[in-house]
Amino acid sequence: MENDLDPKEIAAKRLEAQLARATEVRAATRRNASAQEARLRLRAWQAARLARTHADLLAHPHYAAAARFFLTDLYGPQDHSVDAETVWRVLPLMKKGLPASGIETVADAIELDALSESLDADMAGLLGPGDDAPAYGEAYRRTGRRDDRARQIELIRHLGHRLEDLVKAPLIGLALKAMRKPAELAGFGPLQAFLERGYAAFRQMGDARDFVEIVANREEAISVALFSGDDSPLA
Repeated sequence: MENDLDPKEIAAKRLEAQLARATEVRAATRRNASAQEARLRLRAWQAARLARTHADLLAHPHYAAAARFFLTDLYGPQDHSVDAETVWRVLPLMKKGLPASGIETVADAIELDALSESLDADMAGLLGPGDDAPAYGEAYRRTGRRDDRARQIELIRHLGHRLEDLVKAPLIGLALKAMRKPAELAGFGPLQAFLERGYAAFRQMGDARDFVEIVANREEAISVALFSGDDSPLA
């Protein structure tokens, strides 16, 4: 029974389920070279839009590091640092070295990655080179999947709160530091760096509630506007 498991085991089981999903989604979206190029163009466009939308957070001395982490590590046009294949291999080390909140943080990031991959693949097929905001808005509406869009934003909210919990966990900074050398030797440096960047950004910020809600509420408002036919928030 899952209820008989300790929190760390429950978190690990959720992570394993998200890893399987992410692996399947990523394989499906990487088979076609032209589709991959379209995906990268879309992600670059979205990254630029996010930088415009959250320019004040990027410039804010209190929020800048966390904003960069969100926009670069979780929404950047490049492949995300939290690679599913890497996490499969490092999972035993994570179970030993991280608390349940740390494992849940990676699970949120993997789920967000898989969901974003799937949504971007659907949208990229509807867009051509040099698309503008109205074309993006139309592709967004044609893609549909409102529940998935809502889940995507909710995962942003969850991930922010998980990172805040991670910062507050006793001795987590020492645990991450202790994992660094084994992770590098085993080839898990990018995953370790992802966790350390998130930890450092949120530790610098302190109370993350306002930041997380600002980002999530803005993205929710933009999604509602796009589905209603209003593309002006993209400008």
